[in-house]
Amino acid sequence: MLRVILLSIIALAPTASWADDDIKCNDGGNQLELNACARDDFTNADDELNQTYQSLIKKEADDKLFISKLRLAQKAWLSFRDADLEARFACAENNVRVCWGSMYPMSLLSRKAELTRERTKHLQQILKDGRGE
Repeated sequence: MLRVILLSIIALAPTASWADDDIKCNDGGNQLELNACARDDFTNADDELNQTYQSLIKKEADDKLFISKLRLAQKAWLSFRDADLEARFACAENNVRVCWGSMYPMSLLSRKAELTRERTKHLQQILKDGRGE
């Protein structure tokens, strides 16, 4: 019997991960819908960051040294962002869901979106004012 249960769980596991994509944002909804709102917010923030980053690369395309350094800086920023999130949502049990519960995706994605918007503003400032100001 245990074997049948385990096989059923394994068979349904991929379905559970796909189901998250079908959940739509509803600000007044349940936790899964709120998590979807946070996911959508982060996706929008990430898209804006990527557009700004690409615009800066395009604007400075003739300066290969700057582009190289910008890529290193962006890679370092991504490492910082991820490390900051790991620190903020650290959990002694090494299972964030134990510590943070069903709000974990919403909390994590909200902070991730916030950090992403901060980085976008920084890159937009460079795009607008130039590198030396």
